[in-house]
Amino acid sequence: RQHQFEKVEMVSVTHPNQSDAEQKRMLRCAEDLLERLEIPYRTVLLCTGDMGFGARRTFDIEAWLPGQNAYREISSVSTTGDFQARRMNARFKPEGGGKPQFVHTLNGSGLAVGRCLIAVLENGQQADGSVTLPKALHGYMGGKTTINADGSLN
Repeated sequence: RQHQFEKVEMVSVTHPNQSDAEQKRMLRCAEDLLERLEIPYRTVLLCTGDMGFGARRTFDIEAWLPGQNAYREISSVSTTGDFQARRMNARFKPEGGGKPQFVHTLNGSGLAVGRCLIAVLENGQQADGSVTLPKALHGYMGGKTTINADGSLN
């Protein structure tokens, strides 16, 4: 298990009525990246015993790693409802007046970069040891589409 790794963090502050829709949107952001990178994945709703302190609902996105013959967590998206808002006293005034209400907060890891790179390499590996790169990366690789077994690009 890595205790330190690179990732992009997603954070959102929403109206309580929009909290569920925002969590779905954040999930789609991470899932869309995996789809563009042609990485097989699954999305899992965690049970309360596996969620972080203060989380109301957490989804993990797990990428398929053929070398381990297993799915491994690559992203996690949680809604904490008003838990964090209460701790920092973050409120909004409802339209039309009324008593200030607490906002809802959500957070998620975009994708764990190291595991994502491993998933791209493992899922793209061919029998000859070369790696076929996902189409989404071709433009970043100078039009190259393959990493040859010797490390050269084709």
